[in-house]
Order: sequence, then C-alpha cells, then structure tokens
Amino acid sequence: MRKIAVVSFQGEMSCFVHALLNVWNYHQRGYDTVLIIEGASTKLLGSIVQSPKAELWESIKKAGLIKSVCKACSAQMGTLNEAERQGLPIDAALSGHSDLERFTKDGYSIILF
Repeated sequence: MRKIAVVSFQGEMSCFVHALLNVWNYHQRGYDTVLIIEGASTKLLGSIVQSPKAELWESIKKAGLIKSVCKACSAQMGTLNEAERQGLPIDAALSGHSDLERFTKDGYSIILF
C-alpha cells in the first residue's frame, strides 16, 4: 500500500484546506494517509471547526488521519490548549517539534503544504 504524509505548514486557511482535501482524497482512494500539522498552520486549529470545511475536518479526525500536531508551534500560535481540547496527537519529539523522520522511516512519501 502506498503511504502519503501530508505536512501542513502554511498559516493561510486556503492552504490548510487544500492539505485537508488532499489528505481526504488520498484516504478515500485507499492510500495509507496521515496529516502532520506544523508551523503557522497550527494557528488554524480553532478556526477550522467553525469554517465551511468543519465537516471535512471532523471526518479526518474521526478517521484517525491526524498523527502529529507540533507542540512548540501550537504553543507559539496560542492553540496548544485547543489541540489538546480536540484530542489531537501532540508531538514534541524533535526539540519540541514534530519528527518527520519517523514517517519517512516507515515508508511515507512527504507532501508539503
């Protein structure tokens, strides 16, 4: 099975939504797909739940596709509490940030948004 890790870094909602759309598309087509939320995109964790794409976000969460939210970045962006409230997997393995190596080690191709 093909493995895809989508990493969202950008802080614009349109970029984040494109990452979500691609995560869901790959998942629906049978790929082993994960979402990693890093950088400025962590600031969107609260607003995505009230956006027109809230249903897509919930579908991705329910499918267990979110595998990592950067602890350092979400703390800096003021959304660490929101990430914890939503039950998202917080990752601080790489000096406080998400460790992408664990995904490449497991055979995931990484796509950046």
